[in-house]
Amino acid sequence: QVQLVESGGGVVQAGGSLRLSCAASGRSFSTFTMGWFRQAPGKEREFVAAIPWSAGDTYYADSVKGRFTISKDNAKNTVYLQMNSLKPEDTAVYYCAASNWAVATISGRYGYWGQGTQVTVSS
Repeated sequence: QVQLVESGGGVVQAGGSLRLSCAASGRSFSTFTMGWFRQAPGKEREFVAAIPWSAGDTYYADSVKGRFTISKDNAKNTVYLQMNSLKPEDTAVYYCAASNWAVATISGRYGYWGQGTQVTVSS
């Protein structure tokens, strides 16, 4: 049974930083792409960042490029999202997801999802 468990959300002031973690279990993810998405109230879920488990390529939404960094720890089966220079518009529930596509930046290519973690950025 695949499980993706996010942690690290919270409340932070604008300009601050947070690091989200996603612990993956239940199968081998070596051929998967891991992604982060977010959904703000009243808005659709949107892509944030992705990283293939077995490669070093990374993909980012334009809105977070240069501020967020996605990374992984193969030994811990954990994916991270380092978020710096946070803005109020980054406020959302952040979801970790796993896709068996080699490259996946749209939610429809992800078959496994975590429960989400709330990030609130105050101005």
